[in-house]
Amino acid sequence: MNPGKIIKNGLLDENPTFVQVVGMCPVLAVTTSATNAIGMGLSTTAVLVCSNFFISLLRNFIPSKVRIPCYIVVIASFVTIVQLLLEGFLPQLNASLGIFIPLIVVNCIILARAEAFAAKNTLAASVFDGVGMGAGFTAALLIVGSVREFLGNGSWFGLRILDSSFPRMTIMLLPPGAFITLACLMALLNYLRGRGGSQ
Repeated sequence: MNPGKIIKNGLLDENPTFVQVVGMCPVLAVTTSATNAIGMGLSTTAVLVCSNFFISLLRNFIPSKVRIPCYIVVIASFVTIVQLLLEGFLPQLNASLGIFIPLIVVNCIILARAEAFAAKNTLAASVFDGVGMGAGFTAALLIVGSVREFLGNGSWFGLRILDSSFPRMTIMLLPPGAFITLACLMALLNYLRGRGGSQ
């Protein structure tokens, strides 16, 4: 097991958003600001790490015929814990993210990692996989959210960066802005990856 390689895999080689293009609902819906993006990313990472750990721990005890329902019960338990913590300590962020916190239960990134990795690997490797995939997802959300907030509102994490006279691109805060931002970032990443491979 190489922890660095596992984490790099989630951050770059198999990034859930920019490479695998999975779990796109929150990427498109909650990235109107960098604050929402980092909140959603860290919440998903916490659930991913904890569920990977427990599914790897229980993998030899879960009957294969009912493994998916068992995985969902484990994931849902951690989502509930995360939501209660957000309600208690960060109520504004919880209200801003809304239904997308409970929907982490059915986020295909988490279920896919449970099935493809945690159910077949050791505890330590599964935790590192959760950290890597979670970090990759959080980074993608943060980049998309930062671009949209900056261009749409002239701010970053709520802090005013551009003068009020600077024209705002309101479309960036609307659903089409999410698709435009994601498409441009994916095109740039594919260009850079292709350029790196050709050298």
